[in-house]
Amino acid sequence: MSKLDIDHLPDAVLVIDGGGVVRAVNRVATALLGTAVDDLVGSSATDALGPRDLDGDAWSWTGPGARSDGRETRLTVLTPAGRIPVRATAAEGEGDVVVALRPAPPTEGDQPSGVEVVSTVSHELRSPLTSVKGYTSLLLNRWERIDDTQKKVMLTQIHHDADRVTRLIGELLDISRLETGQLVLRRQWVDLGALTAAVIEKLAVTVDGLDATVELGHDLPRVWADPDKLEQVMTNLVENAAKYASPTGMRIVGTVAGTVPDGEVTVAVRDRGEGIPEADLALVFQKFFRRDHGRPTGTGLGLWISRGLVEAHGGRLTARSQLGTGSTFSFTLPLVDVDALLAGGG
Repeated sequence: MSKLDIDHLPDAVLVIDGGGVVRAVNRVATALLGTAVDDLVGSSATDALGPRDLDGDAWSWTGPGARSDGRETRLTVLTPAGRIPVRATAAEGEGDVVVALRPAPPTEGDQPSGVEVVSTVSHELRSPLTSVKGYTSLLLNRWERIDDTQKKVMLTQIHHDADRVTRLIGELLDISRLETGQLVLRRQWVDLGALTAAVIEKLAVTVDGLDATVELGHDLPRVWADPDKLEQVMTNLVENAAKYASPTGMRIVGTVAGTVPDGEVTVAVRDRGEGIPEADLALVFQKFFRRDHGRPTGTGLGLWISRGLVEAHGGRLTARSQLGTGSTFSFTLPLVDVDALLAGGG
């Protein structure tokens, strides 16, 4: 099928050869995907589009297990703006596979419906609540037969599981507040060094082998911020690094650029992991996105909420990564002139 032929078709069309390489695309496809022809033609369809079914599993139109029987399938595909839901139909012809893509309503694609969100949250709540229920039942029924050391271990675990549930509920509330612009920051002067040390101390109890080097410096200025929200951001970043990279070899570095009131403080959490593929790096701050690395856990909300919280402070949260070396998540916070702030009654 020639380029001229597919440009006359009303659907977004890609022609993929037997090796999975895109041979041709039409104008509708470039408009739907927001990608130039040169960035698609000659590229692997799997790498360029990253097709996944609604369960998040990888999808292929060529090779072993290929799906090109002409039946319509709901998928999500990558674009520079993130994943979008599509309805895809593929059919073989003359050694190639012709794929037609049509836009699909968000509820048919990668944005979870209300039922899916409840299911995800319910799954995350079930584990800590089951633990709390089990330990409290054991303590109530066998109190006299359990020694003090065992009681302390059980009560410590109950305490941490309760914190986990509280955090999840807080995340859900933050989603609502961020999306409606009703987030309220309770600002005060915050010592980033002390806050980071407190986060590491708490996580060391629940993250096996956590070993993070903190390099914030004694002269790092305090920031005018909500300490609870900053603690949430730092906790998310450290937990994320430990989960997807390694709990050891982590570095938390602070730097200052410029002077008050125009300067800013940057805090970077650097890990020694495998790195994040470029296709996933563009999506890590999307709501409900979870990487296909190991066994994804959590709600996929942590980084999305963290970015919202940092931006509410007037800062930025960014990520960069190098495969085989590791990743760095950095957030900035503006420096505030103390005298000007006090003079303004703030």
